[in-house]
Amino acid sequence: MGTPCPYTTWIMTTRPKLVIGTRGSPLALAQAHEVRDRLIAAHSELAEPGSIDIRIFTTTGDAIQNRTLAEIGGKGLFTKELDEAMVAGTIDIAVHSMKDVATTLPPGIDLPCILEREDPRDAFICHKAKTLADLPPGAVVGTAGLRRAAQVLHRYPHLKVVPLRGNVQTRLNKLGDGVVDATLLAIAGLNRLGMSQHATDTLSVDTMLPAIAQGAIGVTCREDDLTCHHYLLPLIHGESSARVRCERAFLAALDGSCRTPIAGLAEVHGRDIVFRGMVLRPDGSEAVVVNHRGPLSNPVAIGEAAAADVRQQASSLLAEAVSAGKA
Repeated sequence: MGTPCPYTTWIMTTRPKLVIGTRGSPLALAQAHEVRDRLIAAHSELAEPGSIDIRIFTTTGDAIQNRTLAEIGGKGLFTKELDEAMVAGTIDIAVHSMKDVATTLPPGIDLPCILEREDPRDAFICHKAKTLADLPPGAVVGTAGLRRAAQVLHRYPHLKVVPLRGNVQTRLNKLGDGVVDATLLAIAGLNRLGMSQHATDTLSVDTMLPAIAQGAIGVTCREDDLTCHHYLLPLIHGESSARVRCERAFLAALDGSCRTPIAGLAEVHGRDIVFRGMVLRPDGSEAVVVNHRGPLSNPVAIGEAAAADVRQQASSLLAEAVSAGKA
């Protein structure tokens, strides 16, 4: 059969300098390739052929599509297999949509890098109406999360909301098949997939406050992996990191989960962060909105202060939401 050429031997015996773990959806792959391309642009040694490998994982959250996230265990099910592979050394870094990352990371895993954030707003997609407000009574809106469902019902109680899970393409197909009259997706995901033309309308944050950290990509690695920390350093976007840290602090302080309708958005105004947060009853019958402002240098304190405002204004609402989240 002959002797393998030196290049073939190198391919078979040499581990890549960096192994990236990701889920296998088109959006997850687009985000992983964006991180790969940014790493190559920042580090010439990673531009060599075979230096970076992307490995695809099917997470529990991907595998179970016939139940809501609240029913099967929450956000951590989108990261569990990637976290385990990282701890085992199978992968070096993992790329995540930050809205899918639990506020408490597993022991030994760090979140050192947030890329520049995309548009955090939600897109309204419908073939029958131009805006969410134009939908007639009884129209069916399909959505995967309690946050969107509760806000739709809070503003438009005459609409019907049903669970609709799956990746972007799956949800668009179900809309096209008439399973629902309308759906809501993150505009960031549509932009990253080159599918923004599917958005019928982009909802203002006054109509639909985004999910915590929506539109942001995060990269995790092992806490003690100094090489990966070095590689990721040029990719960090300071302003986006501060905004995400503020929002995640709000969520963490409220013990938020996929069973708790919580929304929030931090924006930078000069040297300050302006944060708006919301907690709702799952049926949309009541909502509490808080606004808080503070220095950009201390984003966590702003999110925590906003959460304290929620506790003061709506203790009974919050107790019910948190109780449901821990059930």
